[in-house]
Amino acid sequence: MAVDLLLGLQWGDEGKGKIVDVLTQDYDIIARFQGGPNAGHTLEFDGIKHVLHTIPSGIFHKNAVNVVGNGVVIDPVIFKKELDALKKFNLDINSKLFISRKAHLILPTHRLLDAASEASKGKAKIGSTLKGIGPTYMDKTGRNGMRIGDLELSDWKEKYRSLANKHEAMINFYDVDIQYDLAELEADFFKAVEELKLLTFIDSEEYLYQAQKAGKKILAEGAQGSLLDIDFGTYPFVTSSNTTAAGACTGLGVAPNQIGAVKGIFKAYTTRVGSGPFPTELFDEDGETMARVGNEFGATTGRPRRCGWLDLVALKYAVRVNGVTELMMMKGDVLSGFNKLKICTAYHYKGEQIEHFPYNIEAENVTPVYSEMDGWKEDLTNMTSADQLPKALNEYIAFLEKELEVPIKIVSVGPDRTQTILK
Repeated sequence: MAVDLLLGLQWGDEGKGKIVDVLTQDYDIIARFQGGPNAGHTLEFDGIKHVLHTIPSGIFHKNAVNVVGNGVVIDPVIFKKELDALKKFNLDINSKLFISRKAHLILPTHRLLDAASEASKGKAKIGSTLKGIGPTYMDKTGRNGMRIGDLELSDWKEKYRSLANKHEAMINFYDVDIQYDLAELEADFFKAVEELKLLTFIDSEEYLYQAQKAGKKILAEGAQGSLLDIDFGTYPFVTSSNTTAAGACTGLGVAPNQIGAVKGIFKAYTTRVGSGPFPTELFDEDGETMARVGNEFGATTGRPRRCGWLDLVALKYAVRVNGVTELMMMKGDVLSGFNKLKICTAYHYKGEQIEHFPYNIEAENVTPVYSEMDGWKEDLTNMTSADQLPKALNEYIAFLEKELEVPIKIVSVGPDRTQTILK
């Protein structure tokens, strides 16, 4: 049984959590393959809004097992807060949530290192969420990180102390004013670790292999977005992991020839949180309207998201890099009321017009080239079937499908799981 993938195709915040929640009824296992608590997957149903950071978005479904894969980095303190928030829903967490022994741990000093590094950059800061993600992946590639499996060893606190001491020396090297009480941070960390140890740790690559052999249906859930990929994103304004389809293989131990459908999610417009280039960003009333109507604030940080027209050059790039086989378009309802919609179909780049995503998309190199289409006035939020969608929206969808050469299978018309139209 092949493993299907679901991932974001822009700069994150596309609505992956909602779609995983919608699709989970068709799967036995939801497996998160990269990133850390810098992710914020928002789910809304039964009048309640839920935000998950590390736990996979299938956790509210009784039929699905949720796996945190080896490619994920875990902050026990944030993980404990997520678990505490789930207690009132009477979920059988011990039988529904498994963690890979090979997943790396975010230590309190990783977060402090993140803050020190960002502060030292001044105006050149990258917009880190300051969750310690980057330093944790640095320790992983530096081959001295701590993993979930280490918590099963009797001397794990000795390993922790050695690494924390190294981090404190590095913090001092940055020579910035970072105020902290490590003893207090460690008290919270050790308490959270003890609760984390009550969960089931697994050799996730073996678990998923046996599940495939048994015919279980598996959906791999990505975090962040393709344009934040450490290799293929807008470096250095990226995250610290591979957010593209290839990351599912390394982040779960799934072989490339076992990948099935690749489901790509994008917004009907474009948003970005934090620093970094954004060719179609709007600084006018249209951008303000998108932000207000779309409630564009980060689920993890609360930071306002920058908004702009749909960038088809960047979207084509993400579709190709990931090998996307089907698309889901989110927040079509936010564009209701615009008389005209613009779509970036090419860039003016260093004196020529191009249609591919170049090495550098900074504003001094790139100017977007737009096509214009009619907008729609209808309120989409109460529509329940594809035949109710307005003509102008169907034309918008048809244009995108022709350009991307991939079908759009789902159109989201609101945040609730019921506001989801299958095409």
